[in-house]
Amino acid sequence: MKKYFLLPVLLVSFYGVAYAQDSTAMPGKAWNFVADANLYFFPGEFILLPVFRADKNRLHLEARYNYEDLETFSGWVGYNFNGGKKLEYTITPMVGGVVGVANGVAAGLEFRFAYKRFELSSEQEYLFDTNAKENSFFYAWTDFTYSPKDWLWVGLSGQRTQLYETDLEIQRGFLVGGGFKGWELTGYLYNLGFDNPFLLIAVSANF
Repeated sequence: MKKYFLLPVLLVSFYGVAYAQDSTAMPGKAWNFVADANLYFFPGEFILLPVFRADKNRLHLEARYNYEDLETFSGWVGYNFNGGKKLEYTITPMVGGVVGVANGVAAGLEFRFAYKRFELSSEQEYLFDTNAKENSFFYAWTDFTYSPKDWLWVGLSGQRTQLYETDLEIQRGFLVGGGFKGWELTGYLYNLGFDNPFLLIAVSANF
């Protein structure tokens, strides 16, 4: 039962450190929430991967389901570093707990770099599986995009995941997306020209 107590301990302790540092540095800023629904259309299979993010000042909270594995929940606490003028950036180191089909602790990193109409974003983590060390795994999802219009973007994407296995260690693809007010819709086509191509539709709401 120890693994089920590990997640709240991590979240509470890290939250206390981050919020204590942040409360005097950037007081009064409101919460920002982002809800994502990632719909994977594999040959003969459909998987929904929801993600919820909450940010206030430097504090970052995140919850994921079906990310590390099917029927698996992960909760995260992180600290935001923001800055830049011509080259804008957000870097968020995180720590998390994972329970479900996969169980363990994880170290994560999210970052975003934007220069003019170009953007590089990535979310990465290493899962330390407490049930079986051989199941520990490095996850990554990276997008590189160009926006010809403020509401339109195109680019390249790569994923390394255990959610779905193909002959390729890294799933590679193209993306095109658009946004309106607080909503974004992005379509990904992975492994075109290779075995086991699949489609990902990502819907995001910012509120």
